[in-house]
Amino acid sequence: MPIVESNKVTESNAATKTTPSAAVLVLEDGRMFRGRSYGAQGTALGEAVFATGMTGYQETITDPSYARQLVVQTAPHIGNTGVNSEDAESRRIWVAGYIVRDAARRPSNWRSERSLDEELVEQGIVGIQGVDTRAITRHLREHKTMRAGIFSGEAAWATDKELLDAVLASAPMEGAALAEEVSIDEAYVVEPKDHGWEGEPRFSIAAVDLGIKAMTPVRFAERGVRVHVLPATSTLEDVNAVKPDGFFMSNGPGDPATADHQVSLLRSVLDEKLPYFGICFGNQILGRALGFGTYKLRYGHRGINQPVMDRRTGKVEITSQNHGFAVDAPLNGSTVAPEERYGRVEVSHVSLNDDVVEGLACLDIPAFSVQYHPEAAAGPHDAAYLFDRFIDLMADTKAAAPAKNNDSKTEDKK
Repeated sequence: MPIVESNKVTESNAATKTTPSAAVLVLEDGRMFRGRSYGAQGTALGEAVFATGMTGYQETITDPSYARQLVVQTAPHIGNTGVNSEDAESRRIWVAGYIVRDAARRPSNWRSERSLDEELVEQGIVGIQGVDTRAITRHLREHKTMRAGIFSGEAAWATDKELLDAVLASAPMEGAALAEEVSIDEAYVVEPKDHGWEGEPRFSIAAVDLGIKAMTPVRFAERGVRVHVLPATSTLEDVNAVKPDGFFMSNGPGDPATADHQVSLLRSVLDEKLPYFGICFGNQILGRALGFGTYKLRYGHRGINQPVMDRRTGKVEITSQNHGFAVDAPLNGSTVAPEERYGRVEVSHVSLNDDVVEGLACLDIPAFSVQYHPEAAAGPHDAAYLFDRFIDLMADTKAAAPAKNNDSKTEDKK
């Protein structure tokens, strides 16, 4: 039986599913794991990755950075608190497929509005349950993340060769340009007054949505910052039109090597000396804008328990992360950026697991970034200070502006 190479399921399959059917997870190296269907039935193709969070599964599946990925939850029991309308990090579920060991038979939580299984069915997300997620995780750690497929219902009736052929015919993550696919179409504004801030906004920023999580602009708004969220295709004219005090680029999916438009935009912003803060994909784009390269990690960092060292303070933060690519920059000391007009840069944060670059700090221009998620939804709040650090950077830049203008006027009189 031929395999439909799509993550879509028919409306009838999603609507009429009542009991689990046989399902199989197929990895591109031929390894197979058999279990039962979870969520919608059909075919899901993507990159198999594992996430180590013990909680926050609703935030995980609605994180746009997981677009075109089949997520393996290493926590064995998933779905026990159900889902609700408040905890989603974006407008829909973005995971291409979902892989769990023990799916909850029924949710039990006062905030639950429906079961996770029902939500997956409603949004047409194909999943598999009853598989050994520890074995899958160890396999991916030893052999790297790889293309995979989940097949359930009629799709699982195909031969092993047909299933593997479908996986091998799917697109790899390298070279994937996905930010524009998950970004918004129209700009919107997040106001401080709607998130507990009293009085006038302290600052205004332009935030480019490359797959932004909903809690990120909220963290800014809570601190008195008005956030103009702009589409991934925005230009320098679009940025300047909102008259921002700072510029932000969000997390997002795909290969940073494809983000030429965003790199060009950021260079234009850096040339204007507008303060910059980037998270995750925004860190990789800063790296590229400075002239560094990026590369694909063997199995990435995904979860809410990733240890990172802040080299400025010497403190260790437990962080929320979701990335499969990293910046290739010198780890020790400051260095002049390959794009020399931006001056000196240093690696400000580093992973304590594998020495991957977790942050960049420019020393001669107002710009910095981190590879992880300080908004921490879900996750620890160790890195929340980074929002305050950006506010301080905007304040310092604004305070220095009159002095520069006065110096310029003095020179003119001479």
